[in-house]
Formats: sequence, C-alpha cells, structure tokens
Amino acid sequence: MPDDEPRLIQQAQAGNRSAFAALYRRYQQAVFTYVYYRVGDQYAAEDLAAEVFVRMVEKIGQYRHRGKPLLAWLYAIARNLLTDHYRLNARYKCLPLDETLATGHDDPAEETDHRLTTEAIARSLDCLTEPQRQVIIGRFIEGRSVAEMASILGKTEGAVKVLQYRALGALQRALKEKESEHAS
Repeated sequence: MPDDEPRLIQQAQAGNRSAFAALYRRYQQAVFTYVYYRVGDQYAAEDLAAEVFVRMVEKIGQYRHRGKPLLAWLYAIARNLLTDHYRLNARYKCLPLDETLATGHDDPAEETDHRLTTEAIARSLDCLTEPQRQVIIGRFIEGRSVAEMASILGKTEGAVKVLQYRALGALQRALKEKESEHAS
C-alpha cells in the first residue's frame, strides 16, 4: 500500500476532489486491466471500470481500512459489477466485423491477432477460481510482486505462491484439453 493512501482516502471521505482524482489515476489502469481480462471487450471493460470508480465515489464514506489496500476494495466492487454484467447480458456480444476492427490500429492483422490472443487468455482464466484469477492477472498482466498481491488479497506471500502455482497448473491443463479437442 502506498504511504499516502490512508491520507488520500481520508481526504476523499471528506469530499476532496483532488484526492478522488489521485486515487483514480493511481488505480484506473489496474481496475481496467482486471475487468478487461474478465470480459475480453475493451468497450465493456471501459464502462465497467468507470462504474467501479462511480461506486467508489458514492461509497467512499463507508470504506474502512481492514489491513488491505484500497485496490482490494476496488477489485471487490469490480467483481460484483462483473457478476451483474454477466447476469444481465449475454456473455459474448456479436458486432459487425468492421465495428470490431475499427480501433485505429494501422495493421488490421496485428489488431486481430492481439484481440484473439486477449480473448483466448480471458477464456482460459474462466477455468480458475477467483483468487487464482486475481493472482494471474496481478502477477503476469499487471506485473505486481508477490508481496503486493499478498497485501491486496490479505494472504501470506506463501499462500500467493501456492495460488499462483495451482493457477498455472490449471491453465496448463486447460490448454492441453483445448489442444486435444482441436486435434480430434
């Protein structure tokens, strides 16, 4: 947890807009990444990540520090929003091909490859438990240390390493199963 986080939270709870902005800038990318690798769609991820911060503003007065960084609370909000998102919407939304590829990248083949890789990762993460998913996204996509993940999850570093080991094993098994399906 950054040293100034408790001060920023206290200021935000008092209604300080600069404190809200600082918290948003600090955690926006992490929340977006977490959501993006769950939904596999940039626009849905942007909307859901924005809603996480709307909820943060609405509920910051109820936030109580319990030994975990604010990011753990934001991830919990994101998980709840994702549950609602999947309950209310179809899992995959079909868009016309030209809308799907219209992202401003110069190379459509490169963009398509990037999207397919991202979607494959997002689908592979579905085979993991929520804590395993958080560890994989945090460690390998966001580049967080074991100590940071331990703080976010409220677990020991050893427990995070075990989660990571089991998650990587589950991902490996899932990939082997998909290879077997395609080979048949």
